[in-house]
Amino acid sequence: MPVSSMDVVERIARVIAGRVLSANAEGEDCSASEEVDSTWRDYREDAISILRTLREPDPAMADAGDLATWQKMIEAALGEAGALASHAGP
Repeated sequence: MPVSSMDVVERIARVIAGRVLSANAEGEDCSASEEVDSTWRDYREDAISILRTLREPDPAMADAGDLATWQKMIEAALGEAGALASHAGP
């Protein structure tokens, strides 16, 4: 499995920014990459909220794999983002 060199919070925030800005999604910009580069940080808290929600997998996710490993991976991503102590719930 490939491993990204970019942290998951930035990757999620960039996807959200791209969806908002790009004409290929909901935005108006035909070439949004530079704007995504300059604004993805504005979507960082949205990305962190998504990761907090993913701490509790749904039944299909739970059936597919090891819950302890999943939790460790999500907590690691939140820890890397400095988001563990700032919020106790999803």
